Amino acid sequence: MKPARLAPAAKQDRRDEVLYYRNEAGVRVAKKLVDAMKKALHALEQQPGMGSPAIGQELDIDGLRAWRLDGFPLSLWYFERADHVFVVRLVGQRQDPGEIAVTDN
Repeated sequence: MKPARLAPAAKQDRRDEVLYYRNEAGVRVAKKLVDAMKKALHALEQQPGMGSPAIGQELDIDGLRAWRLDGFPLSLWYFERADHVFVVRLVGQRQDPGEIAVTDN
């Protein structure tokens, strides 16, 4: 198992999304988002290589992978490291991938 670590941008994305869902759909839906993210992070910790490399290939960022959250139009963008999974962003499906800032450190 490799523990997941969130970059500052991913932490901000998470805060923004939880706030958005809380304001637009209520506390119950926001809690479901938090649970879906925990579930996705746990899955990545167990099997880091299961995410799709397609976004990394599209953006020409070596090693960047994506894993979708169940029940929400959001994906975790991450890199697998030797000793952890480094989550760099939480991205909405309607966002333009080319406009998302991604750093792998």
